Amino acid sequence: MKFRAAAVQYKLADIESFQQFEAQVTHYVRNASEYGVQFVLFPEFLTTQLLSIGDENGEALTIDKLPSFTEAYIELFITLAKAYNMYIVGGTHVVEMEDGKRRNAAHLFHPNGHVDVQHKIHLTPTEVTEWNMSAGNGVEVFDTEYGKVAMLTCYDIEFPEIVRIARAKGADVIFCPSCTDDRHGFYRVRYCCHARTIENQIYVVVTGTVGALRKVDFMRANFGQAAILAPNDIPFPPAGIIAEGVINDDMLVVGDLDISLLEEVRRNGSVMTWRDRRTDLYPSWVESE
Repeated sequence: MKFRAAAVQYKLADIESFQQFEAQVTHYVRNASEYGVQFVLFPEFLTTQLLSIGDENGEALTIDKLPSFTEAYIELFITLAKAYNMYIVGGTHVVEMEDGKRRNAAHLFHPNGHVDVQHKIHLTPTEVTEWNMSAGNGVEVFDTEYGKVAMLTCYDIEFPEIVRIARAKGADVIFCPSCTDDRHGFYRVRYCCHARTIENQIYVVVTGTVGALRKVDFMRANFGQAAILAPNDIPFPPAGIIAEGVINDDMLVVGDLDISLLEEVRRNGSVMTWRDRRTDLYPSWVESE
């Protein structure tokens, strides 16, 4: 099983209408379609750009207003996934739950109109103290025409146990939408993505925001780079990098993923990290369940 994935280094810039957001998103999807991709990944907090539209006084909208765009956001990405016949991880969007709590939710839009959602499990201090968000519970794995995938957002990838659960549930690819404001945060996420590919013998597709929202608190600085990563073993590039972008540039990164190569290294790799887990010392998620 082979498929092609694209990761968007999405340039955040202040806008004046939802139509401008729609045009920018559509541009990236159309661009990806020209490369014949089956999956497109957008970054975390993609829709905070909508806060820069502002209110009647020209002030940026506050985070509690972001869920009001949920219907339009979902309609836009459903339309694009159908029109271009591709799976789209629409970054993350802040949604409001029935209990009134807000969550940071990654969305997977299928070409047939179906939508899967994974709430971010581990929250940063800013998300909790400044944006009053609540954490999701549970790791989901989603069936696609090209196999099982998972969506783990930014900070989530820094917790090995969560990725172990996704792999134990059958995920071969982790899509990691991210948003980091400086080099420290960026490299934490990036290095952890590499580690997760090695530990679990999986692919990780990661991307982050670039640019700046001058009006929006906590989104004024972004440091990002997209990458498509593989385990460090013979069938793959020595550094485990299938493709990567230019740091902080507005661009699209494209690469091919071959699931059969993962299956081969799990059986006959230089090392077999998934097979060789010492579950007598640290029980696996499957056994503990």
